[in-house]
Amino acid sequence: MKIPTTLKHKPVIVVEDYDNIDGRNAHHSDAKGLSLGLAQWNDRGKVDISAKVWRYTGEKWSRQSEELPLHRIIDMALLTCETKKYFAEAYRMPKLYDEKDPDIARVGLQGDAMTVSVCTDNPMISEDIKLFYDSLAKDDELLSERLHRLADLLTEMGYGHSSAK
Repeated sequence: MKIPTTLKHKPVIVVEDYDNIDGRNAHHSDAKGLSLGLAQWNDRGKVDISAKVWRYTGEKWSRQSEELPLHRIIDMALLTCETKKYFAEAYRMPKLYDEKDPDIARVGLQGDAMTVSVCTDNPMISEDIKLFYDSLAKDDELLSERLHRLADLLTEMGYGHSSAK
């Protein structure tokens, strides 16, 4: 399915037929495409690039389509990797996290850091973290395939063996 080019987000690079490879939703997803293009929030004289997931309801393009700046996508990838790394060892803790120290990682960015933590404010965290852990394990093959491809591509681009932490 061709993604629209007449809406506010202006696609430049596209992945059409994304629904064929959309994780567990493959072949029955409403996410029909991905694009990198000019952000819909651009003001005159200021241009930002964004990524967009294009959702289609079967009748029209959905308002639930998502648009994110590129740095946030990379931040989400960092969050995903730190989370996956954490849960590889979380089974060692009875509740899958340390109640006294819920922080998982600090990722240095732009002179500060993104702190990754278990959300202890969630009143259902004991149950939810188990469900999350099980779901992450169930999707391990799906995620690992993508992470291996990402690692290969980063190495190919010269980002593979960075000592920056």
